[in-house]
Amino acid sequence: MKLYGAQTLWLVARLALATSSTTAPPSTDDPALELLFPEDFLFSSATASYQVEGAWNVSGKGESIWDRTTHEHPEKILDHSNGDVACDSYHKYKEDIQLAKSLGTPMYRFSLSWPRLLPTGALDVVNDDGVRYYNAVIDECIANGIEPVVTIFHWDLPQPLQDLGGFSNGIIADYFEDFAGLVFDKFGGKVKWWLTLNEPYTLCQEGYGNGAKAPLVVAEGRANYLCAHTMLKAHARAYRLYQRKFKAAQRGKVGISVNSYCFWPKNATDLDDQAASNRWQQFILGWFANPIFSKDGDYPAIMKEYIRDASLRQGLKRSRLPEFSQEEIQMIRGSADFMGFNTYSSRLVSSAPAGSGKPSSTALVDDGQVIVTTDPSWETTIAPWHFVVPEGMRRVLNWIKKEYGNPSVFITENGYPDGGDLKDVGRVNYYRSYLREVLKAIHYDNCTVIGYTAWSLMDNFEWFYGYANRFGLFHVDFNDPEKPRTAKMSAEFYKRLVSTRKLPKDGDVIFLPSPPSERRP
Repeated sequence: MKLYGAQTLWLVARLALATSSTTAPPSTDDPALELLFPEDFLFSSATASYQVEGAWNVSGKGESIWDRTTHEHPEKILDHSNGDVACDSYHKYKEDIQLAKSLGTPMYRFSLSWPRLLPTGALDVVNDDGVRYYNAVIDECIANGIEPVVTIFHWDLPQPLQDLGGFSNGIIADYFEDFAGLVFDKFGGKVKWWLTLNEPYTLCQEGYGNGAKAPLVVAEGRANYLCAHTMLKAHARAYRLYQRKFKAAQRGKVGISVNSYCFWPKNATDLDDQAASNRWQQFILGWFANPIFSKDGDYPAIMKEYIRDASLRQGLKRSRLPEFSQEEIQMIRGSADFMGFNTYSSRLVSSAPAGSGKPSSTALVDDGQVIVTTDPSWETTIAPWHFVVPEGMRRVLNWIKKEYGNPSVFITENGYPDGGDLKDVGRVNYYRSYLREVLKAIHYDNCTVIGYTAWSLMDNFEWFYGYANRFGLFHVDFNDPEKPRTAKMSAEFYKRLVSTRKLPKDGDVIFLPSPPSERRP
């Protein structure tokens, strides 16, 4: 067992107090059910460009890394599908905004397709149709009383930039700053809520680390760290550009959507496991949040220490984790007006001895000296990565509060996968149980949570799970060329939640689907 300082022992004690059973069923008489979300609490739903737009090669749009991946490697997708048509939101955006309006949400989060606006990724070719399309979407939102929340980048990198190495090449920060400047200039007069990047952890770890997502790079322990380094600088440069050039006139807010599971010690009374779960929270959430939201900036100290030590054990002369200059640390620190936060599930973490993996391993878990597992008693879903652990929501919100001085947190994704059921009871129960924990975090713990976004507005292309996994409040029939949308039980639940600002109880939702539309796709 390692020796721990006073600060670590204090944290371990707090973690032990916070750790409790995560498997107890929700109580229908839980007083949190009667709590109200604050009057100014912001409800939203979300989509992303590649997942819903379709029109992959029309009107001047360029190729993205997801176009290339799904076309050249359909075997990577669970149902061998792609986003060529998807929900056809390029043509049906007005209908989609009506769906959002029917929920009563004051906001709708969507993303811009970088290759639809800049086909080569650079400013030398600006696609006028892309500018027209997103202006139309934004105008339609505003005409229907909906505030657009615009994500500048949600994983669909232009393929020409990937040909340069993508985010493992630091020069992509230059291209992203140029792209951000273009969209601030073209749309910033009407958009007041911006998210620079969506889930940089997922893109870097799965796109450039283990190859589980486009662009299929397998270089864990190296390219994933380079990707993160570039993305953090890209975000900060876009933020500083907005502050310098656009903020005074446009008066908007700029944030970033980071993501993480909630990590629990596998053995709640074991000091090593408690320290490991906190260390892994730093590795995953702190990797991107600490440089922006912490008092001192930079990567978490424990992350730098462990990766440096692992690198030196392997005979390297320097850490595989790149270093920021002091100027870069200052540029990145404080570069967000709010924290967007995506979370879905939890994991158990136990400590692993240094070098317990293969000596040459550069896997993230080996750098962090952890073993990550799940609890067999947790409720499962159709997605092998997704487990229902609602208490993790409150726990991780409190971790953010403690670690970063209680920043304004906008939950920008949270949702539940199934096979496309209209009577989506599992999704309703998931929303109810997770939102109950949000209420507790707000009212009992004084966490500054300013909004909640349901993922997703409608069924869409779910990356390597294709159309087999559905997250939507609205069902989409992908077998019908018209891609008709149908409200699910969860849409009614969410609508009532938004209108009352209170969690509907079990008996509050009455849903009578019209046969024969009730079916799995």
